[in-house]
Amino acid sequence: MTSATLIPRLRSDLAAAHFSIPGLTGLWGIEADAALQRNQRVPARRALATLATRRSRNEPAATLARLFLLGEPVSRVDLDAALPALGTTGAEQLALVAADGESGVRPLVDLRPYGFIDAHGAGSWWIVSDLGELALGHPLGETHVLGIGGASRTLSGLVIPTPVARALDIGTGCGIQAMHASRHAEHVVATDISVRALKLAALNAELNEIDNIEFRLGSLFEPVVGERFDHIISNPPFVITPRGAEVPSYEYRDGGMVGDALVEAVVRGAADHLTPNGVVQLLGNWEYHDETDAFERLERWLTPAPDAREAFAPAASTSPALDAWIIEREVQSPGEYAETWIRDGGTRLGPEFDRLYNAWLNDFEARGVRRVGFGYLLLRLPPELTPAPTLRRLERMPDALGHNPAGLGAHLSECLAAHDWQAGTDDVHLLRTQLTVAPDVTEERHYWPGQQDPTVMTLHQGSGFGRSVPLDTALAGLVGACDGDLAVGAIIGALAQLLDVDEAALTAELVPRVRELLVDGFLTLPETA
Repeated sequence: MTSATLIPRLRSDLAAAHFSIPGLTGLWGIEADAALQRNQRVPARRALATLATRRSRNEPAATLARLFLLGEPVSRVDLDAALPALGTTGAEQLALVAADGESGVRPLVDLRPYGFIDAHGAGSWWIVSDLGELALGHPLGETHVLGIGGASRTLSGLVIPTPVARALDIGTGCGIQAMHASRHAEHVVATDISVRALKLAALNAELNEIDNIEFRLGSLFEPVVGERFDHIISNPPFVITPRGAEVPSYEYRDGGMVGDALVEAVVRGAADHLTPNGVVQLLGNWEYHDETDAFERLERWLTPAPDAREAFAPAASTSPALDAWIIEREVQSPGEYAETWIRDGGTRLGPEFDRLYNAWLNDFEARGVRRVGFGYLLLRLPPELTPAPTLRRLERMPDALGHNPAGLGAHLSECLAAHDWQAGTDDVHLLRTQLTVAPDVTEERHYWPGQQDPTVMTLHQGSGFGRSVPLDTALAGLVGACDGDLAVGAIIGALAQLLDVDEAALTAELVPRVRELLVDGFLTLPETA
């Protein structure tokens, strides 16, 4: 039988077995579930063993969980019962399992449920990837196809959900970002350098009945030369790895370039593959060299010189500089960075760990790298009528993060729209506009005992990036009066009288701050703006 026949049977069996996040949590409980997230399977094993002693037969979900999540062999009889439509033979034909002795099978892949909430609502899929370190019992192979990790969830939560015609996922891996993009794009192109990654990604799309993704083999923009997209998404292999045969080069995280050159290549090449107003969203690392701030290097990537364009894009490129909003969420020392990624590959403390540690530190020292930043990049091609970038925002936000059940994508979209409105609106028009305080915004005040006037006033954002803004009396009064009824100019005029200050000077002071509060989502525009 072909995969076109077998995959629907697998889908039907997984659904009938209640092989879902709620179903698995019901089997082994919240604590065991949390332990699995930490790569510890003992609590889940114990819970399943207790379950087996209480019931006369193995539940299908328990069999599938032992096999595909815990990486343990199961009997052919139990797997036939868990997958009655597909059967063990069908699972072997799909390369999900292989024989383990005469009457058992062992897993060849990790297969698990995945749940999410985005701007389109709640959803759930089944995701196939390569077996992890927990099931393998040894370090990962260099061609390992990663499942859904923290970085995958971070990026999918950042993706702007605006409907588009064409989207591109660079370095698709198991296909998770392409699948998320399929919810807001009519057509998705997903690329990867790994034949196996593309095979598993295509399996995941078919298993979850997603039919608008096209898979292509190749590196970065090579498979889409001459094509443009409305939305480009990438969780690229950005990990900075020492170049040398003695250091493992994992396809899922290492793009084969020196330092942070792969992220630079994506940034420099993006403009030639975007439609006007098209957006790129990716995760990345960037290096701090000697005394140079990493943001200085990022600025150079955003405005490539002609000779640099030739290295990363067609020689005839005349693409404009990109709008950019870059957020650095973390900075690590060379040692911290090396430890993180050596452990990620499954190497534990010992002589091999020390050898790799030295290789990383030698590489950083030789190239003058003193720190490594990690964060999010949002880039946009300005419309043809406004070729110069209007947005150039590079921020460090190590702790800021609000409550965003459906992710940050919608917030980013709203912030971009607010930025565009205020960038195209002069002060006269702004002063005539009625603004409203966003519903997630609160104000905090601190007083000295017995005093009527506050000593500290702060505006807090509950969602978005959870920003906090210090307030003075005038700004606090303006924000407090933004209820959608009074124009900004009228509020400032009233405040000038109340505070007995010059209205023109107060206007000059407050208007730039109003623009900032708009862009950050503290204030919102009327629907007619």
